[in-house]
Amino acid sequence: MPNSYAPLRAPRRLLFGPGPSLVAPRVYAAMSQTIVGHLDPFFFEVADQVRSLIGYAFSTANQFNMAISGTGSSGMETAVANFAEPGRKFALLSNGYFADRIGEMARRQGAEVVRLAKEWGQPFDPQEAREFIKRERPHMVAFVQAETSTGMYNQGKPFCEAAHEVGALAIADCVTSLGGMPVLVDENGIDIAYSCTQKGLACPPGLAPVTVSPRALERLKARTTPVQSWYLDLQLLDTYYTGHKYHHTASATLFYALREALAMVAEEGLEQRWERHRRNHLAFVAGIEAMGLEMLVPEGHRLWTLNTPRVPAGVDEAKVRQYLLDERSMEIAGGFGPLAGKIFRIGLMGFGSTGENAILVLESLEAALKAQGYKPAGNGPAAAEKALAAAV
Repeated sequence: MPNSYAPLRAPRRLLFGPGPSLVAPRVYAAMSQTIVGHLDPFFFEVADQVRSLIGYAFSTANQFNMAISGTGSSGMETAVANFAEPGRKFALLSNGYFADRIGEMARRQGAEVVRLAKEWGQPFDPQEAREFIKRERPHMVAFVQAETSTGMYNQGKPFCEAAHEVGALAIADCVTSLGGMPVLVDENGIDIAYSCTQKGLACPPGLAPVTVSPRALERLKARTTPVQSWYLDLQLLDTYYTGHKYHHTASATLFYALREALAMVAEEGLEQRWERHRRNHLAFVAGIEAMGLEMLVPEGHRLWTLNTPRVPAGVDEAKVRQYLLDERSMEIAGGFGPLAGKIFRIGLMGFGSTGENAILVLESLEAALKAQGYKPAGNGPAAAEKALAAAV
């Protein structure tokens, strides 16, 4: 083993997969500032700003907002561990991988999981979902607003309304929508929502924003069984962030990053930010379709943050991704599960959602496809440029 090492130098990557996304320079600058302790008054000042800004990003008046120390999956497990109870019915609306992950977590909590499933990438019929919830009369209803495995945006308001009609709470996975699409926690009636930092918020991974409604908080306080996860117990965590009592060693650096990223969201304004993502998504889709590719998700149900074009016949998606990495230092992702080898997952989110990047990815994808012998039907970058010009 050598007794000395050169300073670490990470490669420069263009991150256009499903996350992590490109990090804004302002966020990197915030992370370079001096670390303070996890009980320092300055840390709690930053944490308080984060809690307030999380409420803005989620479009909620909820006061119980928090950044969980962990990735988006820790946000998911926080929601499940605190509100799923042994023997209580937990209804799951599943049309992708991450919904089923919620269900697995609920099963491990001892909940009785009942499931309404659709093919990956296919939307729910709102009436069918309502009837399922009314029939099952669960304690909890969970759905994924932004399904990262498929690029599907699930319209959750009917699910939440049906949940409330039977006295259930509604959990929403907003991992790939927060900061890039309307989450609208209060308007949709979502009781518990969670997300991550490394997608639409353009931060490094490591924290999971969570918001809890007053109604859900009352249910939590009335639990008759203890929350099985000590680390993710929201009421214990609240004694740390509001009572300033030691719970765990939170990362000041990651809180600096999230504070800065959320401040950038507030400065841009939610409506303007959503419109930016929508405009660049539509331009990208115009380019994809001009090249002769098809989108997996039906129009009107697509994420603006994550695009999922189908892989053309005769093309090896793994070789396309490898070409982009080797030749362009660009990362996109492929499908998995039943969609393995069948779709690309291409993110234009957060800091990376620009018209220039939409065209850059299309140009690079076109070159990668041509390297495998695919002949585009038309000029994708030109179609995207035309769409962007028309949107001005």
